Amino acid sequence: MAENDILKTLIIGSGPAGLTAAIYAGRANLKPVVLIGSEPGGQLTKTSEVENYPGFRKGILGPKLMTEMMEQAKFCGADLRFEGAEAIDTRSRPITVTGGDGQKYRTHTLIFATGAAPRWLGLPGEQTYAPPSGSGVTSCAVCDGSFYKRKPVAVVGGGDSAMEDATYLAKMCASVTLIHRREGFRASKVMLERGRANPVIKWELNQVVDEILGDPQKKAVTGLRLKNVQTGATKVIEVAGLFVAIGHIPATGLLKGQVELDEEGYIKVNDRQETGVPGVYAAGDCHDRRYRQAVTAAGMGCRAALEAERYLTHEGLA
Repeated sequence: MAENDILKTLIIGSGPAGLTAAIYAGRANLKPVVLIGSEPGGQLTKTSEVENYPGFRKGILGPKLMTEMMEQAKFCGADLRFEGAEAIDTRSRPITVTGGDGQKYRTHTLIFATGAAPRWLGLPGEQTYAPPSGSGVTSCAVCDGSFYKRKPVAVVGGGDSAMEDATYLAKMCASVTLIHRREGFRASKVMLERGRANPVIKWELNQVVDEILGDPQKKAVTGLRLKNVQTGATKVIEVAGLFVAIGHIPATGLLKGQVELDEEGYIKVNDRQETGVPGVYAAGDCHDRRYRQAVTAAGMGCRAALEAERYLTHEGLA
């Protein structure tokens, strides 16, 4: 592709949202270019078994699922490139995107699907016991809760997400210990009352996770060392899983000041995945703070590609 060529659609991101958008755009003959970055596949490449994505009755490994999506996108006509984006100018027409190798792409429509990364505690054991290399540390109760049926687990956090995770896990786990560094919570009153009323949920307040304990041979979590923030006293609790629910960081820095973001940096879109800039769409976890599921991200990618096609047709650019 020559630098002066104008693309119909450029997609940034290679998770379920970006690759689904690529599949739909490719089948619509939009010849999409996808900047998939140096580590393609998004957060699912860091998981093990995925049991809740439709079409895989016995589950599928996260990296395998994303490899299949990439191959399908290529089969449908998408041009996948192992580079990221360094800069975006949505004010120019066509939109200009500077790739990681310095090449400038000009495109009539842009689908932004860079996802979000979970906030972690910063403890060494998080990487040791997180999939795919280990087990026991995760940031998604809906994704991974079923692996801990009838086992004791812990949730760390003090917001609605932590309460939702704890309530969800209480339906299947032997016990759920909610760990929070204060006695007060950011969670809404109704969510807190729901958690308080659940006999399966235990509470460890004024506590932080000081160390993640586990079996180094099996690379599996066996417990947590907690530290009281007021007294400094420590104690050990036995758990098979730690669910970290302290928020996510959307990868939206490239669009700051160019499209409307909320107070936490998530991209604001309407029900057609449109930002406030014509021809610019967002899909997946870079704007979805609520569901953060592969299947919902894929649906958003589908919508974004369909709307991009309609925009191009309406503007006489298709």
